[in-house]
Amino acid sequence: MSFRSDEQIGGHAEEFAWHALYTRHQHEKAIAHALSYKGFEVFLPLYSAAHRWKDRSKELLLPLFPCYVFLRGGLERRLDIMTTPGIHMMVTSGGNPAVVPDEEMYAVRQLVEKAQRVEPHPFLTSGDWVRVKFGPLMGAEGVLVRKKNLFRLVVSLEILGRSAAAEVDVSMVERINPRQARLLLCPSAAVA
Repeated sequence: MSFRSDEQIGGHAEEFAWHALYTRHQHEKAIAHALSYKGFEVFLPLYSAAHRWKDRSKELLLPLFPCYVFLRGGLERRLDIMTTPGIHMMVTSGGNPAVVPDEEMYAVRQLVEKAQRVEPHPFLTSGDWVRVKFGPLMGAEGVLVRKKNLFRLVVSLEILGRSAAAEVDVSMVERINPRQARLLLCPSAAVA
């Protein structure tokens, strides 16, 4: 899937913008399915986690960002969206539906689709911004952190205050300036 900048869309940014929906706890999959059935483009990033009970253990697919489902465009059908059972609200900024930047959605999608192991991570606001130079996560950008003897690439969705992390080989990343990275991915950000 390719992501487009405002410039590439030609003024129809709202039609292709990603938005976040705040949902009822543990209803993310049902909501994503219902919205998809209604014809909306949805994205629900999942990760695999082992859960153990007294009598068994099982590998589960859980939402990477609990209580959130992402929706691309479709705001002209807001009533169809908001009447979907389990949706509490649309994440807003200044009273308007908040737009999740394309580069953040792209980075999350790369982690979910290409990383060997991805998991939720505490949200970070500082650290070294890096870009993966090669390998399955090539082009993904985020904050590099160290956990024990392993390095992780942390990708954040600022509008939600949530992050996800995947293991990376430190030799595969290069330090970047986050402002320059945003300009390279989305030339229209220079205006903002």
